[in-house]
Formats: sequence, C-alpha cells, structure tokens
Amino acid sequence: MADLTKFFNSSVKQTDPEVSTIIRNEIKRMAEGLEMIPSENVVSLAVLNALGSVFTNKYSEGYPHKRYYGGNENVDAVETIAIERAKKLFGVPHANVQPYSGSPANLAVYFAVCEPGDTVMGLNLPDGGHLTHGWKVNFSAKYYKSVPYHVKPDGYIDLDEVRKLAHEHKPKLIWCGATAYVREFPFKELGEIADEVNAYFAADIAHIAGLIAGNAHVSPVPYAHVITTTTHKTLRGPRGAMIMTTQKGLSKDPQLAEKIDRAIFPGLQGGPHDHQTAAIAVTLGEALKPEFAVYAKQIVANNKALGKTMMENEVKLVSNGSDNHMQLIDLTPFGKGKGVFVQEALDAAHITVNKNTIPADPSSPFYPSGIRLGTPAITTRGMKENEMELIGKWIAEIVNEIAPKYNLPEDKTKSEYVASVQSEIKNNAVVQRVKSEVMKLCEKFPLYTTLDY
Repeated sequence: MADLTKFFNSSVKQTDPEVSTIIRNEIKRMAEGLEMIPSENVVSLAVLNALGSVFTNKYSEGYPHKRYYGGNENVDAVETIAIERAKKLFGVPHANVQPYSGSPANLAVYFAVCEPGDTVMGLNLPDGGHLTHGWKVNFSAKYYKSVPYHVKPDGYIDLDEVRKLAHEHKPKLIWCGATAYVREFPFKELGEIADEVNAYFAADIAHIAGLIAGNAHVSPVPYAHVITTTTHKTLRGPRGAMIMTTQKGLSKDPQLAEKIDRAIFPGLQGGPHDHQTAAIAVTLGEALKPEFAVYAKQIVANNKALGKTMMENEVKLVSNGSDNHMQLIDLTPFGKGKGVFVQEALDAAHITVNKNTIPADPSSPFYPSGIRLGTPAITTRGMKENEMELIGKWIAEIVNEIAPKYNLPEDKTKSEYVASVQSEIKNNAVVQRVKSEVMKLCEKFPLYTTLDY
C-alpha cells in the first residue's frame, strides 16, 4: 500500500502548482485593487480557516441530535453554536443555518408557506429587486403568480402602489429585499400592508445583514414573519445562508419554524455543508463583538462619503445618494447601455464593480445603463472617509472620460463592438493613471499577507 502521509500533509503548492498559481494570482488581484461590488467582502483568516477545516469530510443529514449518520457529535456542537449565535445576534426565536445559499433559502420559504400558483409580491428586478422575488425567468414566477411592485422616480419603494396591488391581488407572500436598492427598507410599512391582506411577510436581508447586526440599519424582526439572509456580503462570512423565524411569525403560525426546517431538509437539500456551518459560526461570533458595530457604521459612513464625492464630481446617482452600503451610478446622461464600458474601464483601473440596471432603464439587463458599487470590502481593509474622497474622484474621472466616448450599436453586433473597444479602454491614459494611483493606495492597506498557497 502506498504511503499516504505525504499526500495528507501536502499543500496546494506542493500537489497542484497550476491551481496554486491561480489562487496566488487571485490574492494578488484582490490585494492590488479595490473590491467594490457591494455583495462582496473579505473574510477573516479565522473564517477562512474554519471553511477549510476537516468538517468538509463529514456527512450530516438532519439536524443537531437528529442525524441519519453516526459520528456527528462535533457537527452537532458547531451547528448548535451557529444557531444560538444567530438567534442572539438578530433577536429571533428560531434559526436554520443549513441553506447552501441565498436562493435555496428563499425557495424554502416558498415551500413552507405557499402552494404552486399562489400569488406573491416582490420588488421588480430592474427596479433593484432579486430574481427569487418573482422575476419572470425564475422559479418564483414560473411556479407562483408574481405581482411585482416598483420604486418611484426618487428611488424609494412606492408604498402606495404596494398597498394597492396587495389589496387587489391578495398575495400569500410579500417579499422585501433587493440586490440594488440604496435606501433604508420600509420594513414597518410593508409589514403593515402584509397584515392588512393576511399575507406572510418575508424580509430578505442578504445585502444588509451586517448593517442590521451592527445597528446601522433598522431591523425587520418586529415586522416580518420570516427573515432570510446570505452570510457573506456585509455580514462578512462564507458563502452560505440562514432562515430565521420571528416571534411574529410563530404567532401567525406556531408550526412555521418546523415547516421551514422541513422545507430545507428533506424538502430541498441533503446533507449540510458542515465546513460552511463552522465558518458561519465563526462569522456570527465576530459579528457579536462590539468592534463589528463600529465596522458596520463605518461601511455606511464610507458609502455616504463616496456618494457625496461622486456627485460633487458630476456623477449622477440613483436617488441622489444612499442610506446603506451601496450606490447606483446612473449613466443615462451619457446615453443608454453605458454600464458595460464603464465597468470595463474601472476593472482595468483595478476598481472592481458591476454593471447594473437602474430603475426604468432604457436598455437591457445585459447592457444596462448603470453601475453598482459599494464599500463593505474596502471598509474591511481599513479605509475611511479620506480614502473614499480619493476613490470617488477616480471613479468620476473614469466615468466622465469613458461614458461619452462609446455608444452601443442598435443592431445585434453589440458584443462584437464591446470586444473591439476593450483594448482601447484598457489602455486609455486616464484609466492607466488611475490604476497606478489605486495600486499605490492599496499598498497602504495590505491584504492576506500571511497566506501561502
């Protein structure tokens, strides 16, 4: 029999130089640039270590002390810790930490409270909503009757429309949550509307969970029946999810928590990802510390400083600012569908963002007219308002340099045109200068200096 000692004690660098190189390239990319996609963050080494722990070896179908496999005493312990920390952090009576990700968590809510064909409501995707809240190509619109609501011209959710639609269509479930909404969520008002029509009210706090945990955003707990969230983004953990049942939810249906647990297992998933659960436990432990609240408030302060600087430098923002961790740049003053060009230019300058639709976007989701960006990851690195002013000016320079220069063709040659100008955008003198300045800034805020792959 072959000696496996070397195999079990080898690093990626030793066993797979090809993958090792790619991982080290990713560390370098992150260290030398500004990660400003608002759904991304930088986890601690403790979270990273837990995620790569030996819990990845275990199979644990079921829930703590109710498993279908043996040898789960340590899994039971770490999952119980994660559950108790989630309950304490958010102030809820029940939490499920097993969802693989945000979309399966949301699907479980549908399974728990709806039947196929039931009417559901959520924020329209082009207005900033999420696919799983009823967008037409998603399961949430294919298996349920979706009635979307919208934002007003000022970027705020149109509560009058929500109330009118809710009373007209009598939904079984109303969602609040988004992927690109820059204002504070009106949980109280939406909860009241749901109560008026006897609907379940689900708050998807995936983007703002860390802000809520740090008292930098109002909590939905008093108003919602169910709360779903991812554990990355502002919560600064691994890619996982949680579903929490509130006391209001249990008052509406005492079996609601059990229904959600059954929807996750055995309804949708098999064995949980135990290494992910361990990392979630570590994440929640970090979020319970006083310094996390300081961090959460700094995310918001940084985002406000960033938005202020961009507007002062002639960049138009959806809703003229933000209450949370993200901004939406409106590029329509330069024409429609400009997001792809600006994203390309910012990426070349080592500022990572994503093109995004804006409310009433005149272009398509694949060639949208906006840019979505935010401050969670750069706040994690220790940057504050002074750095936001620098970054805001760099972004404004690139927006004002690139957006006027390129126009999407009206025919079907859009992708070919975008490809044809990529090199020109990358080598633009303004883009290259900003890249150099960004890299100098990043040197002052080192990232993962002890990692060795």
